[in-house]
Amino acid sequence: MPPKTATKRKRASRKAKPKTKGLEALDCKLEISAEPLREVVTRVQKQGGAIVGSCRDPLGGSPLAIAVLPVDSIEPTPFQRDLSEAHHKKLAGVIEKTGTYLDPIISVPAPNGGFWTPNGRHRLEAMRRLGAKAITTLIAPNTELAWQILALNTEKAHNLKERSLEVARIYRGLIDEDNSATGLRPCGGSEPKPSLH
Repeated sequence: MPPKTATKRKRASRKAKPKTKGLEALDCKLEISAEPLREVVTRVQKQGGAIVGSCRDPLGGSPLAIAVLPVDSIEPTPFQRDLSEAHHKKLAGVIEKTGTYLDPIISVPAPNGGFWTPNGRHRLEAMRRLGAKAITTLIAPNTELAWQILALNTEKAHNLKERSLEVARIYRGLIDEDNSATGLRPCGGSEPKPSLH
């Protein structure tokens, strides 16, 4: 009989002591005119939107703007998973039934104007399906946040194929972003074709 080997236990992350991280509630105040938000405020106004609030993220202190934007000024990031028809139709039904939209999408400034949503594609499409003119969004001026959110959202993909496609899109997007910064042409290419087997 082979000797038993000890199985490695995954170490759980330690739980932080209560109330030891981040900012106090009153320290989260941030004026709309604050320097870190100036470009976002200008872009929102150019898109025909309205800034309705601003604050600092209570954990990391990052500046955030709350805005209502025309639905046509926001697009999903080009490298996230495909839209689920069933999911966005179901969301549209729930939003229509309640008559209220309470779950703002997350958005970041897009490279060529407008905004991208790395987290909110299905809510955005549900609002479009309902014929909404505008949508509420929480805007992070830091576009790097889009990549971090998408990396976390890869875990939400329903199957291995979707996860693989999303990772490939993120990778291609990062290469294209790096190439545009250095003046090289984008990698482009077609999307990986699913196997028929």
